[in-house]
Amino acid sequence: MSLLEIEKLSLSIGNTPILRDVELSVAPGEVMGLVGESGSGKSITALTVMQLLPWAARATGRVTFDGIDILAASEDQMCALRGDDIGMVFQEPMTALNPVKTIGEQVAEGIRWHTRASRADAEDHARKMLDRVGLPAAQFPLSRYPHELSGGQRQRVVIAIACALKPKLLIADEPTTALDVVLQAQILDLLRDLVAENRMGLLLISHDLAVVTEMADRITILRHGEVMEAGDTARTLSEQLHPYTRQLAQASMHVPARARTHEVGLDNPLLQGAKPLLQVDSVTRDYPGRRKSLLKRAAPIRAVDDVSFSIDPGQSVALVGRSGCGKSTLARMVLALDGPTSGTIRFRGQVITGKSEAELKPARRDMQVVFQDPYGSFDPRLKVEKLVAEPLHVLEKKPTNAERREMVAKALHEVGLSPRDMDKYPHEFSGGQRQRLSIARAIITRPKLVVADEPVSALDVSIRAQVLDLFAELNQKLGIAYVFITHDLTVARAITDAVMVMHDGKIVERGRTSEVLDHPQSEAAKALVAAAPDLHRAIARRLHEQG
Repeated sequence: MSLLEIEKLSLSIGNTPILRDVELSVAPGEVMGLVGESGSGKSITALTVMQLLPWAARATGRVTFDGIDILAASEDQMCALRGDDIGMVFQEPMTALNPVKTIGEQVAEGIRWHTRASRADAEDHARKMLDRVGLPAAQFPLSRYPHELSGGQRQRVVIAIACALKPKLLIADEPTTALDVVLQAQILDLLRDLVAENRMGLLLISHDLAVVTEMADRITILRHGEVMEAGDTARTLSEQLHPYTRQLAQASMHVPARARTHEVGLDNPLLQGAKPLLQVDSVTRDYPGRRKSLLKRAAPIRAVDDVSFSIDPGQSVALVGRSGCGKSTLARMVLALDGPTSGTIRFRGQVITGKSEAELKPARRDMQVVFQDPYGSFDPRLKVEKLVAEPLHVLEKKPTNAERREMVAKALHEVGLSPRDMDKYPHEFSGGQRQRLSIARAIITRPKLVVADEPVSALDVSIRAQVLDLFAELNQKLGIAYVFITHDLTVARAITDAVMVMHDGKIVERGRTSEVLDHPQSEAAKALVAAAPDLHRAIARRLHEQG
């Protein structure tokens, strides 16, 4: 008998149909993969099971969990189920966590509410659960707040909250999106163990077909709210009987056409007298330790440790490493958003460390950033025209209103959007389109360097392929140099000339991308490569296991 049974589920919000006759089931101890492009209905299906739908949503059909009719259940019944019998891992950990409560409080909260355990017992349980997901109390005390953790560490807290009471069903919506490949492998192993130990059913929502193939017994593929194909995971993805299944598989292994490959190394970029675009020399960044008492602090924390590298004009470099290794801290210093404790950073031959904002203005024109979460980097009250035009204030000559609209229209066209989009708000776009808006904003000043922090990690495979093609095209047309901060080695392999591997604040390996990823020398690089999911390898392994 199935633990979760969804039969002919249709859902609309207002007059807009979202789901059409969706059917899927999850048995105890089974992993069901739910995949599809952005907007296909994956998350709304999960929210229907949790009964966390928008007020205007109307659902028909049947959703049964452990014999309970979910669509007919009262709010009191659902409150008893949520967090106890049904756990959910949401995609964006920062919005899923309360910023004013410690991580210990948040993990213990559900334990106390459902079990009526004492505060001490609940905190002890919370400590054990956080240790299980890779956040030991010695390094991550229960007194820490979400803002003190990296994105990957926050995702681990969310997983600890969802799994603390050993639910019968866990719904995991992109549970490893923000995680590096080593931690991703650890979290997937943890989820496998929980499924095996507790006969827990797992509904795994993901755009990563390799992860789904590694994890899921069966797969359901959604498109525009309808089931396109369903069945055994390995056979469905190997046979690819439906054209849409074939499209997803091809997009997940997509490699953009590269315009050229830079043969220069990161250690010695000088080539026939050419000067590097960016020069980082012996940069270190320390942060004060946590306060132990009124007059005493712990030892300083070294986030970046004696890092040196250089980047040529037009070169694409990947900065890879595990969560918390110092990648984003280093990027903030390159962008002059944070200052190093020691060392020097030069951009276009000019020192940018220790400069005032007025002195940095010329450099600001030639370097831009694409953030991981484009929606979080936009003011939702502003229309696209103002959002994309924001960097224009650093130009020496301020454009007129007509010139500004023309520049915005050109930037939108270059990223595959329409000038008509100027009068829309960010919420009117899909995730992939918002990322394109973020890229349009980054290129409008015609920068020489773009720092892209996990620019495609939250995108489905089809949109990711489009965005990677866009980056490659802009590199070819405009000669933009890139620093890609990523934990996705397939992205690094597809789009960059060189790669730097960062571990505990140090660059432990560097070189041409193919050489480092095909023949890693450092332990950190070997661990990243070994843990990276591979669709072909995952399908072959699962088919072999099935005989």
